[in-house]
Amino acid sequence: MSSSEVHDSGNAALARFERALDQLAQSREFAKGLHSAKVLQQAARLLREPDGPARLLERAADLEAAGVFAGTDWAHPEILQADLTVNTLRLGHADDITLECLSELRLLAVARGLPHPALSAEQAHHYLAQVLALNLDLLFDLGGEAIRIRQGRLAPAVRGVLQLLVEHIGYDNILDRLIEEIWRILAQRPVRLDHIKAMITQIAACLYNPSIDVSGSRGADRLVSALFGPTQACSEDPGLPLYQERLAAMDGPSLAQEANGFARAMHDTGLVSPYHTLFLRFALDQSADLVSTALGLSATGRDGLLCYQELVYALIDAAVHPETAQTVYGLALLLERGTLFAPPMAPALWRQLNLELCPEAEAAILRAQGEAVPARVRLLADVLGVLGLPLGIGQGNNPTCQSARALSMWAHNDPDYLLQMIVWAARDDDLVMHFEGQRLSSKELSVANAAPLDVDAVSALLVPHLDRIYHAMGALCADRGDDPHRWINPEFHGWWVGRGFKLAVDLASGALRDYEGFVRHFHACYHPLHNGNQPLIHPQPAGLAVTDSAARFVGWHAITIQRVALDQEEIMRVYFYNPNNDSGQDLGNGVKVSTEGRGERFGESSLPVAEFVSRLYIFHFDPLEHLEPARVPARDVAEVEALARGSWARDR
Repeated sequence: MSSSEVHDSGNAALARFERALDQLAQSREFAKGLHSAKVLQQAARLLREPDGPARLLERAADLEAAGVFAGTDWAHPEILQADLTVNTLRLGHADDITLECLSELRLLAVARGLPHPALSAEQAHHYLAQVLALNLDLLFDLGGEAIRIRQGRLAPAVRGVLQLLVEHIGYDNILDRLIEEIWRILAQRPVRLDHIKAMITQIAACLYNPSIDVSGSRGADRLVSALFGPTQACSEDPGLPLYQERLAAMDGPSLAQEANGFARAMHDTGLVSPYHTLFLRFALDQSADLVSTALGLSATGRDGLLCYQELVYALIDAAVHPETAQTVYGLALLLERGTLFAPPMAPALWRQLNLELCPEAEAAILRAQGEAVPARVRLLADVLGVLGLPLGIGQGNNPTCQSARALSMWAHNDPDYLLQMIVWAARDDDLVMHFEGQRLSSKELSVANAAPLDVDAVSALLVPHLDRIYHAMGALCADRGDDPHRWINPEFHGWWVGRGFKLAVDLASGALRDYEGFVRHFHACYHPLHNGNQPLIHPQPAGLAVTDSAARFVGWHAITIQRVALDQEEIMRVYFYNPNNDSGQDLGNGVKVSTEGRGERFGESSLPVAEFVSRLYIFHFDPLEHLEPARVPARDVAEVEALARGSWARDR
């Protein structure tokens, strides 16, 4: 097609789009849906034209005024989340992809100076930098054939929009934002890092692409080197075979230097290089000192290694491979936590080493993790990851916060029980639990639920069984006239869950119920200044009323209260585990969850006590404890109530 024919095609597509847009703008409310569908159809065609995104950018104000976004998730640009664009642009319905593209063009117009009542040019610019950072693979066409097939005819449209964005935003802003996001996620130490490693691979491609100016990006070199060249002998990313040859030729001091380099990079970033796995396997034939140094162990971890050397070596031999590199970090932290000193753990891990998987379990793991590594190896590797990083377990993009929380709690508090559950599910394709003496078998329950895909192998194996049992427990107490979690949580999670239970709302009406008493009771149970300075001994399940950045109610969410303590600025904070992959959320009206820099341990989220309680709706406690709720100051209660009534409790 000649350039003149391309231009004529673009003009025709533009004319059809403008007619559809005019019809939408002039239509009555009841007919908006029909005309909006026609606009999206014509916009998709125009986006595929070479200059289509630029032409639609010129009509950004008309798009919003006509009502294209009305009644959709894109109606309020001030609360859009950049990370949600990742799935939409890759897996979304054609209309959703088109709406996403139009929304980005609208925000680009705002960033260029188009006035908007809900957000500023700076906010729009910042958001678009995040969108580009999270979708670099689509911008550089690195997404692969599978994504292009899913996007269909809209693949060039998406890329065209992203290219137009980058012309105005600039690569330096993209990479700076991407690097900032990666460091923020790494600070939370998640078990699964596939997406992070993919983004770092994109950064590496940019660093070595002469056509892309990344001179201003800070922190990129450290991320890339941690993954592709953390030590002197692999700094230029020579490839695994050549590095294996170099290892064989090294003397003692060189090996010690390599071991220190690997350990430093791993503990600094939470990332494990495939080269590290080769070194660790090589070190098994050298000395325990070299293995300990490569794992970066303190005295506690070293004692665990020396006491259980045969077991640790067997775990490394079976589970540590270039494809399962992250398990090295899990193993190191498992040893650092002293987990092996619990009497049941060593025999349980020996059993795990020899565990044969039933066909159903193998299929579930391979479906979630792919076939690059045998299912039993992947399961063992992720068992070490979960036991080392109990607060790094995520629910993925699945509504499984209850089960993810349970896995985290068991890995943290009762790891031998978790290993027993893994054996039942992996060997027998069954899980047996009891509810008030009644036996529940996951194999005998007919509740249909989809297996999670974007999770670790332990979650892929156990979550379907746990979800079935959880729902069965709910059915058994659904008619008791109170929130079922009162009975489910102690039976589902373990004996240490308090049998006392407080609920902030009336179950029938959803309205607040004795909210002052609820707030006072929490302070009397958990706040060190009101409970006799008694630290929390066992983490406790709780429920949050989650709100968006505009403080509007979104839904109920399961979390675990880990501890309550002062931060470095003498602010009393609640530290909690959140099963979300990224726990740093903006909950609106000034309540922003912190994940680092305020005394958090890896994987913890935190909020000042008043802000946390303002989003809390259920918690457990020991009913036998002597509590004094009446002594909690009225001003503390008033502060919490004001935050709650300004957000999720506004209409309750």
